[in-house]
Parts: sequence; structure tokens; C-alpha cells
Amino acid sequence: MTRYNKDFEELMALQFAIVELNLFLDTHPDDEQALRDYNRLVEQFEMAKKAYTEKYGPLVNFGYGKSKHPWQWVNEPWPWDR
Repeated sequence: MTRYNKDFEELMALQFAIVELNLFLDTHPDDEQALRDYNRLVEQFEMAKKAYTEKYGPLVNFGYGKSKHPWQWVNEPWPWDR
């Protein structure tokens, strides 16, 4: 597995855990440990996302991140071209 794929897989794993904790907190809003875990993972996700976009370019093309020149939305081959 390439470094690119490992970094992307880390983002997906963090995002999955955040969504799961979000759903759990919807039904257990007073669970302090779950809330601490959620906040910790959100911080980790934000740092990982920042590092990823600085290294590989934006994850989405809808204005959530800056782009270097030239426009970087499609710098890598499409998944089906790899």
C-alpha cells in the first residue's frame, strides 16, 4: 500500500469513528467519555486532514480548502487510471 493510500485510509478511519461517536452521542448525550473521545478524534481528524491536503492537495472541490497554483483538484490520476 502506498503512503498516499495509508494517509487516505487514516482519514477514512477517523471519519468513520467520528460518525459512530456522533450517532452514539445522539442517544447518550450525557456520556462524558464518549464526548471526550469524540472531541479528541475531531482534533486528530482536523490535523490529519490539514496534513493530507498540504501533501496531496484538496479532498473536495467545494471551497473547503485553498489550492496552490495551478489548480490542484485533479493532480493525481483518477482511481480507475491507477
